[in-house]
This record gives sequence, C-alpha cells and structure tokens, in this order.
Amino acid sequence: MGTDASGADIPDTAGRGGGASDTGTGVGGPGDRGSDDWGSYDRPPGTGLSESWLTEPGFEEPPQVDLRTDRAHSARVYDYLLGGKTNFPADREVGDRVLADLPGVRADATAARAVMHRMVRRLAEVHGVRQFLDVGTGIPTAPNLHEIVQSVDPACRVVYVDNDPIVLAHSRALLTSTPEGRTAYVQGDLREPERFLADPAVAGTLDLREPVALTLINIVHFLSDEAAHPPVRKILDALPAGSFLALSAGTADIAPERSAAAARRYEDAGITLHFRSRERVELFFAGLELDDPGVVLINDWHPELAEVPAPGGGTVSVYGGVGRKA
Repeated sequence: MGTDASGADIPDTAGRGGGASDTGTGVGGPGDRGSDDWGSYDRPPGTGLSESWLTEPGFEEPPQVDLRTDRAHSARVYDYLLGGKTNFPADREVGDRVLADLPGVRADATAARAVMHRMVRRLAEVHGVRQFLDVGTGIPTAPNLHEIVQSVDPACRVVYVDNDPIVLAHSRALLTSTPEGRTAYVQGDLREPERFLADPAVAGTLDLREPVALTLINIVHFLSDEAAHPPVRKILDALPAGSFLALSAGTADIAPERSAAAARRYEDAGITLHFRSRERVELFFAGLELDDPGVVLINDWHPELAEVPAPGGGTVSVYGGVGRKA
C-alpha cells in the first residue's frame, strides 16, 4: 500500500502509490513511510524539509540525502513487493517475512498501483480534471501519475508531495512533464497540509480556483483516524467545488488473521499499520458525492479500464473510491 504521509516499472497491466506510493494487507504503497528518522510518520510533524522543485529551465538536482539503507523503509519494502530495484537487504528481509505470513501482499501492491492508474485516467477522461495533487507519492514507478493524465491531455498539471528522503532522491523522474503541462515536487507531510499548500511550487503549478483531484493512494493506513481525518479534511476544504478525492486504504476484512500477522512484521520494523473496514474507509468521503461504484475492493473499481483483467476483488485487501466535492 502507500506511505505513512508514497518503484518498479510495473504497468497498469500488472495490477500506487507512494506509495506509500503504491498489498494482501494493502500494506506498503506510494508514499510509504518507514522508521527512517526523516521518512516516517512516526516522526513528529514539523521536523521535515520544506523544499520544492518544478519542471522549468534552471532545474537543479535535489540535494544528497542519507537514505539509511541499513534499516527497513516502507517505501523500499513496497518497491521490493512490486519487483523493483530501489531496495536493500533490510527491506527485502521485512518483505520476505510479510510474504511468508500473507502471500497475497504482492498482488495487493500491484493492484494498488493499477487502481491509481484507473482512477486518475477516469478523472481526466470522464470528469475532465486537469489538475492533480498527489500526497504520499512514493518511489517513482513508470508510468507515473503525470504520465497517465498527460496522455489524456498534455496540459494536465501535477504536484507530488512526500516527506520521504528516498523519494526526494528520485524526484527528478517525477519532473518530466510535457511542454504543455507542468509537474512539481514538494517535500511535505500529510499531517501538515497548511505547510505544503503554502509552498510556492503549489501556487506555481495549480490554480486552486479550478477543480483539483487529491490522490491519497495507500497512505492513510499508516495513520490513525485521529491523525488522518483532520489533514485530509483541511486539504479538501482548501480545494474548490468540483474537486475530487481518490483514496485507497488497507483492510483486514478479507484475511483478518494473516493481516494481523503481517502487521506485526511491519511493527517489528517500526512501521505501524491501521487497517480499516469498508465503513471506516467510507468516512473519508463524508460530505462528498461518491463516484460509481462507491467504496469497493480495488480490483472491483472500474476493472474495465484495466488493459488486462484483474482478479476478483476478494483476492485483494485494499478498499478504494473516488468522491466529488459539491
């Protein structure tokens, strides 16, 4: 699943998400956060970097950061589950332990990435959204969100937000916008939306007078309800009518005992998971108009948009949905 805050080259045919981005428990994902001092949602808010980069002449490489490869990191564990190469022995050890308890976690990871592709494509094609705010981006995984939506309209604009130094180190891959559009990367934390929303890169990329799609793919399961709901609501309050929320979150509904065992493996590595029932995931969409088919297991969310048919929803442990702000 996603980040506490979210890659391999896994196309939509394989199945986010920082997390986070971008499992059988729905764990891991675009924007994933681990026990890294800088990259974890266990880290107190307000201690992260506040920097941004945009696609424009004069772009400078992000600064070098300590990736702390001696300890497991949720973004790199997720990358390993996706079959990527941006991971190290400590990450693979945790991934293997999780897979031993919950073999379906790898399918969940690819399914979460695939549903992000379907969600943003539908938002661009059907709902006409041209601006996207992706929080909990995770290690870049081709095709990235901007590549999906800019294939619909090259003028689409995307801001990526993550608090993870490994995503920062790979952020140049997120800044390959078409000439007609624009992308930006902001170092930010989901728990502090007022900070990244005030970043000049956001104002320089998105017009907040026009609809924006907020994407939170496999990220909120790294936060408790008390920690996740207020910032999500703050971001939605800052967006105009006609904006959307696209969200996925891990659940233990499908395989409770195995999910609990996998969560303990993550806990051993300093990564806390908060699985939610369908009803608790639906609470994130309170006050929004749910897009068809509502909050469902992610393989059941518009499977006809996938290039290759996904297995039935009962094989994944992640819920997802899209809602519109009236």
